[in-house]
Amino acid sequence: MNFYICPVCGKILEKKEKSYICADNHTFDIAKSGYVNLLLSKHIGKSVHGDNKLMVQARKDFLDKAFYAPLCGALCEAVDKYLCDGGVILDAGCGEGYYTSAFCDKLILSNKRAEIFGIDVSKIAVEYAAKRKKNISYATASVFDIPAADESCDMLVTLFAPYCGEEYQRVLKESGYIIMAIPSENHLWELKKAVYDTPYKNEVKPYELDGFILEEKKKISYKINLESAKDIQSLFSMTPYYYKTGKTEKERLESLTELETQVDFELLVYRRERKENHGA
Repeated sequence: MNFYICPVCGKILEKKEKSYICADNHTFDIAKSGYVNLLLSKHIGKSVHGDNKLMVQARKDFLDKAFYAPLCGALCEAVDKYLCDGGVILDAGCGEGYYTSAFCDKLILSNKRAEIFGIDVSKIAVEYAAKRKKNISYATASVFDIPAADESCDMLVTLFAPYCGEEYQRVLKESGYIIMAIPSENHLWELKKAVYDTPYKNEVKPYELDGFILEEKKKISYKINLESAKDIQSLFSMTPYYYKTGKTEKERLESLTELETQVDFELLVYRRERKENHGA
């Protein structure tokens, strides 16, 4: 399937041997690991940065130990429930591919055919993802400028990634689905208390999204036991707090050798409104 479009001219990219090429002959080589870089310099700004190698490796180490398995399982069930047979699914902000690989395996077990694509702004993360699973097509790209044609996706998955409603409406077919995971109020509360003088709980924003109807929401909340300093560091390094923590707080974190903390998620399923109903 020719899914990607050229980030330069917007024409369909065709896969030819080791490259993607459009009708205007813009060419994008496929890396040895299997992904293609469709991220142009214009897509990169102060608010758009990719996870570095430290963060990507920390996330892989942490997720591969199944600390977030209940969330992953709920996601896989939702993808299987809402994706039509033969559907096209895009993981927008796929990271290192842990969740993408998991719902791919779930669909195979359910004998459901699907074309699966993943994009992330981090070249390092996408390279990890491509090495993890060979039957998924990965590209380096921004969720704010998705290299896919209008109404080309039956489903879009977005887990803890920036939200771009305009682009998501554009690439989703009418009545297509978004499956979204967000941190809820008490996510990592004990970790925050151990590190910060004045920890704050997460603000859960209203569920309404312009152009979408909320079909289902599921709370996933439980405690995890981290029994090594490495696991604690890995968890912290894959969160937004990694960028915002000062020296004193990091020293507190480094002193921790074990921790029990709440993980608190919400899994949300949205359906795109039909055009004739939008704004009614």
